[in-house]
Amino acid sequence: MTGLELGGPAPDFTLRDQFGQDVSLSSYRDKKAVAILFYPYAFSGVCTGEMTGVRNRLDEFLTFETEVLAISCDPVYALRAFADQDGLNFPLLSDFWPHGEVARAFEVFDEAKGCPRRSSYVVDKQGRLRWAVHNAMPEGRDLDEHLRQLTAAV
Repeated sequence: MTGLELGGPAPDFTLRDQFGQDVSLSSYRDKKAVAILFYPYAFSGVCTGEMTGVRNRLDEFLTFETEVLAISCDPVYALRAFADQDGLNFPLLSDFWPHGEVARAFEVFDEAKGCPRRSSYVVDKQGRLRWAVHNAMPEGRDLDEHLRQLTAAV
């Protein structure tokens, strides 16, 4: 991270979820920690595996009073189809327009590919960045380890 610092404030945002509802990071302040997962594309093999892995371990996050927010640049309607197909029961947020604005704020937007790089953050109840991993390509055992590290960080 260059402009963002662990211990510093997380960029606030409001994005629409797969149901068309606005979700703001600041709405969790003083209530819950937030695990933010940026992923490149709905329906792609690795991203599907990552999101279903999160779904399968969701109780580990909720036990620690944490909300999970997954962000891609896919449009809301694609995210709804993705969530319905794979039973993803946590917010999938669309950073579609202005395209990649939130991913840019978190310094993870890949300009050449037009999507976020696979990255995860933990934002504490006070809205501060507490943990980050970038360019993780979780597959198989790597996915389990990535999710273990993420749940341990919240």
